[in-house]
This record gives sequence, structure tokens and C-alpha cells, in this order.
Amino acid sequence: MSPVRRCSRTACGRPAVATLTYVYADSTAVLGPLATYAEPHCYDLCAEHSERLTAPRGWEVVRLLDGSAPARPSGDDLEALANAVREAARPQERAAGAGGGGRGADPREVARRGHLRVLRSPDN
Repeated sequence: MSPVRRCSRTACGRPAVATLTYVYADSTAVLGPLATYAEPHCYDLCAEHSERLTAPRGWEVVRLLDGSAPARPSGDDLEALANAVREAARPQERAAGAGGGGRGADPREVARRGHLRVLRSPDN
């Protein structure tokens, strides 16, 4: 027998990456990281089937995140990245004028390199 557990879906031979468990009393399907060992009333799913999983009408799907899996960027992360790119794309004269002790200068700012700033510690 192969040491790799396979997807429980019929005719799917891909390796399993997640375990699906149903909690009938709560009408909930719980999808989490692959269980340590195979349980009789749980289903092992491959990456494709775990992503496309849907529950019956009226049921809730709870997806437990695996701490080792890379997190997907949130809307806030993408907005912060876009703002950093916009600031870095500004002409240097405007950026130097804003950081040169003018109206918008941050008194905690010690140095600036491109879009990155070095701030003084709040303790100092």
C-alpha cells in the first residue's frame, strides 16, 4: 500500500491535502488540514476538490487554515501595497520636499530611502 493518502473522490488519484468532516447536529462541513491518520467517517480531499467544495443548501462550510500554508493577501494588504507603489513612483523632488521639514514632515522620521522611512523609537 502506498504511504501517500489519496483523495476520497471517485476516480481521483491525486494526493490528499485536506480532511473533510461533517457535523450533522450543526449542519456544518469542516474542512481542515490533512488529519494525522485516516478516520472512518472523514474524507481526504486533494487540493482541487478541497477548493471547489460546496455544502448542501442550508449547511455552512468552515475552512480551518493550515498554519504552514501561505496566506492569501487580503484587500487591506493589496491596498497598502498599491499605496507604497504610488508613493515610490512619485518624483523625487516632491518626496524630498514633503520630507524636508515642511508641513507634512513627521518629527519621528530620522531618514528616508525611496518609499521606506526610518522612524525614531517612541521611547526616545
